[in-house]
Amino acid sequence: MTTRAPSNTAVPPWGLAVAAMLSIQLGSALSVDLIATVGPAGTAWLRLSAGALIFLALARPPLRSVRRADVPALLGLGITTGLVTIGFLAAIERIPLGTAVAIEFLGPLTVAAVRAHSPRALAWPGLALTGVVLLTEPWHGAIDPVGVGFAGLAAVGWGVYIMLTQRIGDRFTGIGALSITVPVAAATAAVIGIPQAAGHITPGVLAAAAGLALLLPVLPFALEMLALRRMTPTAFGTLMALEPALGVLLGLLVLHQQPSAVQLAGILLVVLAGAAAQRDGRRPRVTGHTGPLPALDPIG
Repeated sequence: MTTRAPSNTAVPPWGLAVAAMLSIQLGSALSVDLIATVGPAGTAWLRLSAGALIFLALARPPLRSVRRADVPALLGLGITTGLVTIGFLAAIERIPLGTAVAIEFLGPLTVAAVRAHSPRALAWPGLALTGVVLLTEPWHGAIDPVGVGFAGLAAVGWGVYIMLTQRIGDRFTGIGALSITVPVAAATAAVIGIPQAAGHITPGVLAAAAGLALLLPVLPFALEMLALRRMTPTAFGTLMALEPALGVLLGLLVLHQQPSAVQLAGILLVVLAGAAAQRDGRRPRVTGHTGPLPALDPIG
């Protein structure tokens, strides 16, 4: 009698990547209630502080491996993470989640297009910008310039974040670097976050912040690490172009933010531009490096 080999029931790598993005967008959507209580900076500080404690519990900071030349990049990555998190949370306080994600996505999309060293690739940020215009519908006169401005700052920050993350990822593997940069991000957010949250912190608020920290960035990081072991960075980056669409989906399901047909067309343009830019913007492999640090969305 022959026995049948067990079927492979492992989750496919693209499923892990999509789950990571869903966790990020769900955490963003659920942060809106906390923002209403302690403000965007207070939410960023509490969420990043909880995340820092989790990463410190999971991994010892690789301080002995840090060279003097690494310090500016590590500090810069931590400070950028803190500022981008505040900017993005301030944006979703004012504008729909999907719109904020699409605007923020212009940052990494532009980085990918510039790295392609091709004039054709520079068309992709322009296509995505057209999509953002359709999303914001300025001709209706209801655009929130402050919210769009915060999302734009987050876009610039995410572009800087990706370049710094790749530099740090060339030096450190696993979550060791995050046990350094996330505490720095929490300290950065604390400058504005503590005064904003003062007098509003309760056990319920702390519990909510801890839960959000699991959704952002702990769970996405673990899922992205697993996905990247079985996917090429280009395939992973192309799949990440779906993130603005997932932002619209979670905004609809959790926050009841109903997009119009024109706005859905705008999201489609952003997704197409992101996928095209990633395919053209491949990064040369770093010789001798065994495990890159995932370029997580810094809102986590």
